[in-house]
Amino acid sequence: MILNEILIAGFGGQGIMLMGKLLAYGAIYKGLEVTFYPSYGPEMRGGTANCTVVISDQRIGSPVRNEFAYLMAMNQASVDKFSERIKPGGVIVCNATLVESPPERRDVKIVKIPANQIAMEMENPQVANMVAMGGLIHELKIISYESLTKGLVRVLPQYRHNLIPLNEQAIQKGFEALEKKLNLEGYDEQSKGTNCDQPGTV
Repeated sequence: MILNEILIAGFGGQGIMLMGKLLAYGAIYKGLEVTFYPSYGPEMRGGTANCTVVISDQRIGSPVRNEFAYLMAMNQASVDKFSERIKPGGVIVCNATLVESPPERRDVKIVKIPANQIAMEMENPQVANMVAMGGLIHELKIISYESLTKGLVRVLPQYRHNLIPLNEQAIQKGFEALEKKLNLEGYDEQSKGTNCDQPGTV
């Protein structure tokens, strides 16, 4: 049975809701059941923003969750506020550009992706959220790049469809960044003769 509860959090203006909607469409295009539940702070831009996406291969009873298997934290405040709500054995993906102090939990996997840095290297800082999405689906493993990017047509307004190739590239960059890191660290772990599957920081 597939049941993944994902919390995506950041501040207003980072495209948090867009990320959640895109992930939901990615699940739909994989033939899975999905719910999307947004939550806003007192201010749209600059205030807090988070959304819950629940993905399953069976009918989902409620979109509301108190604990999650995954956290995509786009800023430090999101790590500080939500990291304790991740289940043991879960995954916390941090935007390393804006998260200076990752959680110190040892019972979850902590993954760092410099989303804003990669977006700046692309000379398009506004696609940091899409870079992060590439990192998130790398960890989720149930949503393919193809199904995720297919949803861009649905979540972006018509007048921004010219930006779809840029967003696709950003997602690919995020995915590849973690794949490259995994390959390098996997090689290091094998060289040391240690088990790289233990919870900890990637």
